[in-house]
Amino acid sequence: MGSSAKHVVLFVIDGLRPDGLQHAETPVMDGLIASGVHTLQGQTVMPSVTLPCHMSLFLGVNPGRHGITTNTWTPQVRPVPGLMEVIHQAGGSTSAFYNWEPLRDVARPGALDASFFLNNCHESSGVGDSALADLAADWLDRRAYTFSFMYFGYVDTAGHDAGFESDLYRQAIANADRCVGRVMDVLPEGCHVIVTTDHGGHEQSHGTDCEEDMTIPFILKGPTFPAGEVIERQVHITDVAPTVMDLLGLASPEEWIGKPIRVG
Repeated sequence: MGSSAKHVVLFVIDGLRPDGLQHAETPVMDGLIASGVHTLQGQTVMPSVTLPCHMSLFLGVNPGRHGITTNTWTPQVRPVPGLMEVIHQAGGSTSAFYNWEPLRDVARPGALDASFFLNNCHESSGVGDSALADLAADWLDRRAYTFSFMYFGYVDTAGHDAGFESDLYRQAIANADRCVGRVMDVLPEGCHVIVTTDHGGHEQSHGTDCEEDMTIPFILKGPTFPAGEVIERQVHITDVAPTVMDLLGLASPEEWIGKPIRVG
C-alpha cells in the first residue's frame, strides 16, 4: 500500500443498543447517520459477550470457528487471519486505542504499529472514555494510519451498573458520542468511519440470544457511501472486517464468512 492508501477508522462503543442510540443525545452519530448509511437492525454473534463478539468482528468468523466463547482468550487450534494482520502484511499501518485489556488479543503480535491501553473503562461518568479519546485525537492528529480501531467501554459498564434502559446508560452513550466527535475532529478529509458495537444488553446483563442482546447498530460514513440511506440487507458483525478490506481495496481471506457492506 502506497501513499494513496485510504484511511478507515472503526469505533466500537461497547454495549450500544440501537434504541439507546435513538434515545440519548448523540449529535455526532446523528450527523454520521444523516451523511452516511446505517442500519439499526444489525446482528451480533452468540454468545453476545465482549471478547467473542470482538474476535468475530476482527476474524470474520463465528465463535464456533475461532473458539473464543468467554471473555478469556485462548490460542486458536486453527488460526484465522485477522483484520489487523492482513492490513499490516499488505503494507498498511495499524493502530488501536482501547480501555478494556482483553482486547489486546484482537491482533497478533507484530500486527499493530501503535497500541494504547488505558485501564479506565469503568471510571464513573465516562471520564475514562474521554481520556482515551483525547489521547487518540492527539496521536492521530500528528500521524496518518491506514486503519485505526477505537474502543470505548463505559456504556457497557453503565448498563451493568444501572440497567440498559437507565438514565445513566443514556448519559454514557451521550459521552461516547462526544468521544467519537473528539476523534472525528482530527481525521483526514476523505476518511471512512464505521461506528458499531459488540452487543446490546437487557436489564443489567447480556450474553443471551434475546433481541436486546443480539441487535446492534451499524453506521458508515465516507466518500464511498451515499448520504442518509438505510442499509436494506441484513448486516452481521462478521461483515465489518470484509467491509474494511473492501474500502482499502484489499481482498478478504477465504476463511472469512462476512460480506462487504455496499450501498448505492
